[in-house]
Amino acid sequence: MAKYNPIAFIQEVRQEVSKVTWPTWKEVWITTLMVLLMVSLASVFFLITDQTIGWLVQLVLGGSR
Repeated sequence: MAKYNPIAFIQEVRQEVSKVTWPTWKEVWITTLMVLLMVSLASVFFLITDQTIGWLVQLVLGGSR
């Protein structure tokens, strides 16, 4: 069983983190806004779809609300 050196581990982690290309704040904000926009659009789409299917089911089954 090999012994693990915590100092060597931390050095390796720092070396790998230095290779990461971090996004700029502008990129983070644009991406965040795009995610919020897409989630909102998907929510509205599924709300309309759900209401339409519910209305059609009520129409076919002849039930009242």
